[in-house]
Amino acid sequence: MQGFSTRAIHAGQDPDPITGAVTTSIHTSSTFAQDGVGGTRGGYEYSRSANPTRTTLQECLAALEGGRHAHAFGSGMGATDTLLRVLLRPGDHLVIPHDAYGGTFRLVDKVLAGFGVEHTPVDLADLDALRAALRPSTRVVWSETPTNPLLGIADIAGLAGIAHEAGARLVVDNTFASPYLQTPLALGADVVVHSTTKYVGGHSDVVGGALVTDDDELAERISFTQNSVGSVPGPFDAWLTLRGVKTLAVRMERHCDNAERIAELLGAHPAVSQVLYPGLPGHPGHEIAAKQMRRFGGMVSFLAAGGRDAALRICAETKLFILAESLGGVESLIEHPGQMTHASTAGSMLEVPDSLVRLSVGIEDADDLVDDLRTALDTVR
Repeated sequence: MQGFSTRAIHAGQDPDPITGAVTTSIHTSSTFAQDGVGGTRGGYEYSRSANPTRTTLQECLAALEGGRHAHAFGSGMGATDTLLRVLLRPGDHLVIPHDAYGGTFRLVDKVLAGFGVEHTPVDLADLDALRAALRPSTRVVWSETPTNPLLGIADIAGLAGIAHEAGARLVVDNTFASPYLQTPLALGADVVVHSTTKYVGGHSDVVGGALVTDDDELAERISFTQNSVGSVPGPFDAWLTLRGVKTLAVRMERHCDNAERIAELLGAHPAVSQVLYPGLPGHPGHEIAAKQMRRFGGMVSFLAAGGRDAALRICAETKLFILAESLGGVESLIEHPGQMTHASTAGSMLEVPDSLVRLSVGIEDADDLVDDLRTALDTVR
């Protein structure tokens, strides 16, 4: 198999056979001429069903995750919703992480519950807890590793073994790691989910999602459902995502370098009571992360020693770390999950600590990021 960066630049992206253009074309057409009734050219008839630019992105993403099939979506939540429509029916049960992304929890708790789907939040770092939560009606084990926003780590191979023994599918949201740092299909996962808005796109200029699987029958069901509900990206969005993925490897190395520097600062600062980063030897999931990840990622969370007010003050005082939701872009972001990305978990078992601050560490000069965050921390020291 070719190396990661080679696949990111070349998989599905041969030069145009007519013009020789080395960059993928943006096929803006909504419809395609047919050679007689039902005689499509290359399988293209209508861009909701398939579009050549989207096909190129999908072939590239499949190659990066080591899967046979990829589907690109208009958002990560569009991908999540479509997959759960495929895998679940009224009366079915799924397991979710006890610190799942707020958007995933909102979909499961506020939307799917209304259609008779039941769920149980579980600390997936505890394999015995997963076993105890399974029911005869469990169809899906939904995991994130690292989790958003508490940076928990789950043993993907261990989860896969337990889920499959119970007749359930294992889904891994790989957004925080990206396919450069982790490939869940190789560890036994059935489906990989991405918000390609984040590290895959990498520049905070496009919203998208993706599903990748090796299962031929499941891929057909995903294709049918996606076409039926219309959760697709436009060709320009697909092209932007494809452009971003070409530099994923070099960006992730810089994200990881900078995150390690930030974690070191946080661990030594009196305004911080706890640092949540799997790259630290004291993190409970450090050994598993080291086994299944290339490096430890660009996301760092921490608890402010002064509680909620201190956390909000830190968020307000940074200059380079921009106060904003989302993550995975080249610029560094800071947020207060309890009132921003994870507000939907308030009052539930998934409610996050109000002293929690989440950092998406960008690729700026590390010294500048350290100085910016240290200055903000010093205001609440």
